[in-house]
Amino acid sequence: MSATPELLPVALALAAAGVPVLPLRRGKIPFGNCGTCAGTPPRCGGRPNMKTPGPCQCPAPCHAWAAATTDPHTLASPVWTPVWREAVAVAYHPGGAGLTVVDLDNAAAVEWARENLPATRTVPTTRGEHWLYQGAMPSSNAVRPGVDVKSAMQYARWLGPGIGRMAVLPAAVRALVVKEDTTPAPGEVASSLPTRAPWGRSVATGCRHTERYIRTGLERGLALVRARTESGAGSQAFGVARFLAAQHSACPGPCGLAALGEEIVTAAVSVGVPETYARRAVANGLEAAVERAA
Repeated sequence: MSATPELLPVALALAAAGVPVLPLRRGKIPFGNCGTCAGTPPRCGGRPNMKTPGPCQCPAPCHAWAAATTDPHTLASPVWTPVWREAVAVAYHPGGAGLTVVDLDNAAAVEWARENLPATRTVPTTRGEHWLYQGAMPSSNAVRPGVDVKSAMQYARWLGPGIGRMAVLPAAVRALVVKEDTTPAPGEVASSLPTRAPWGRSVATGCRHTERYIRTGLERGLALVRARTESGAGSQAFGVARFLAAQHSACPGPCGLAALGEEIVTAAVSVGVPETYARRAVANGLEAAVERAA
């Protein structure tokens, strides 16, 4: 007998709204793979939408988030119907719906979000809140204490539509997935960058600031990044880029922000931040400054 017979109608309603859904079993986890799909790696090769695409067309709800679907015929099929009878919750694939969920697992995490992230639609959870943003991005767990980011290749429990107006995914959330633990011990540089020309008037013909003002602020920012030899250089690079770019909000432009960004990236790489992460952090910082000025 089903303890929650209303789950299938909920799933169908979400699917009709374009939200890919799947059932969760006791423990709030997806159902296990069938015999054909079981194994690590899966014997079926995996589904086409997984990180490593495969040919699997299994009609059962296998492969966790990758099984999420908006097809009502699949959801109510003879293969899925018995699963819904055992399910205890509905989950959805946020990335598949063009959404990002910031999962705040406790009161301290909620308080941090209220101080640092743009207000958006919120959904109460057992211990905290889900903050929903429009836009998809890579998922990452434990981006800070009590905070997970769930979007692409991840699932979240459906706990209701929430309250408030949903905001567009901000750069501050994207910056959370810059891995702090990728900064290796001092002396281990993840990558090296070729020497590039420093910021100068040749690229900042529309900047209203003096060159001394720009260089002083930049050197202070680079010193902050270089001081993060153990961890946190990626986040520091984000903050420096955001601060420096914000100083140019009233300039007619161009101000050579790309050249400033290259110097920040170089500083982050010099203390061990992989170049990919450094560039992402700096780009997000520059974007956040533009969003704030808009």
